[in-house]
Amino acid sequence: MSVLKTYKLFVGGKFPRSESGRVYEVTDSKGGWLANAPLSSRKDARDAVSAARKAFGGWSGATAYNRGQVLYRVAEMLEGRREQFAAEVADAEGRTPAAAAAQVDAAIDRWVWYAGWSDKVAQIAGSANPVAGPYFNLSTPEPTGVVAVLAPQESSLLGLVSVVAPAIATGNTVVVVTSERSPLPALSLAEVLATSDVPGGVVNVLSGRAAELGPPLASHQDVNAIDLAGAQGELAVELEIAAADNLKRVRRPAPVDWTADPGTDRMLGFLETKTVWHPTGALGAAGSAY
Repeated sequence: MSVLKTYKLFVGGKFPRSESGRVYEVTDSKGGWLANAPLSSRKDARDAVSAARKAFGGWSGATAYNRGQVLYRVAEMLEGRREQFAAEVADAEGRTPAAAAAQVDAAIDRWVWYAGWSDKVAQIAGSANPVAGPYFNLSTPEPTGVVAVLAPQESSLLGLVSVVAPAIATGNTVVVVTSERSPLPALSLAEVLATSDVPGGVVNVLSGRAAELGPPLASHQDVNAIDLAGAQGELAVELEIAAADNLKRVRRPAPVDWTADPGTDRMLGFLETKTVWHPTGALGAAGSAY
């Protein structure tokens, strides 16, 4: 008789159980019991936000080149477990083995894509602005902060990577709520992140109900932005209203072809622009610019 695995959360670089002690059964597309996943609570969500905030300074302060190297290492580690993830995606989404393998390959490529963009996005998001006066005027992008992400429900790995990777590539830290029906690829990805070079707290993974975890994240004062990719209908509206109450940046849900070229929208969506004025010319004897 096989023993079903009971997964854990991924918070602050560690694998705690849900503080509630709850789990739920995860089944495949045919209803077969695959494993047990943690049913996260509001307290777990708050703990994940605290871990993401603690990690933000170091991650946002790292060089963009270094962040790119880290993301590339995630791609390498994911490729090393390609067969495992292909089996999980096939079970979760009811795909053929070949189609599931293609999804995993696309997810690996997506990590590489954002790894390459990490030290280049500032060149398209920043600018040297023309001004009438003896000044340099420079606009540079900076990460927004802690981003809550409701992962896509229907694309358990490729969709997940497509919403997490752009946020961390630009220096944000993330609290992600997995697909409720198909959390296993996300929980396994947490194991990949833990054995890569991703600092603890940069990505925090919670499984459970979006309707339970979304509201405390949307209303949390220390969450700076929220991606509602996996929210639907009335829940999306509720979360957008809660986020507006504390002036969060919100990315609304929309139909997405996760296999298409991702572009730069999800990177630029969670960047802030800082504009700096600096005088040109020589300094006078008194030290003032003219």
